[in-house]
Amino acid sequence: MSLDNDDVRQIAHLARLAVDDQRLPEHASNLSAILEFVEAMSAVDTSNVDPLAHPLEMRQRLRADEVSEDNQRELFQGIAPAVEDGLYLVPRVIE
Repeated sequence: MSLDNDDVRQIAHLARLAVDDQRLPEHASNLSAILEFVEAMSAVDTSNVDPLAHPLEMRQRLRADEVSEDNQRELFQGIAPAVEDGLYLVPRVIE
C-alpha cells in the first residue's frame, strides 16, 4: 500500500501531530514501508502457532495466597461518617 502526502496529512491530523510539509514524502515512504511489512506478516500461516501471553516460555513465580494482615474493618469503619451492614455510605453524586 502506497501512501501519498494527503494520506500522511490526514493521519497526522487524526494523531494530532504536527508534520512539516517538507518531510511529508519521507513520512509517506516510511509509513508505506511499515504497511507493506504488516501485509507481509499477515501472509504468514499462523494456524499451528499457539498464542502466548509472553514471548518467553516460562512460568510465573507466584507467592502463596495467604492472609498477611489482620482484619481491621471495625477500626476503619469506626471513623467513617456513615456505615451500614459493613459498607461505607457516601452521598449520591449522580441523579
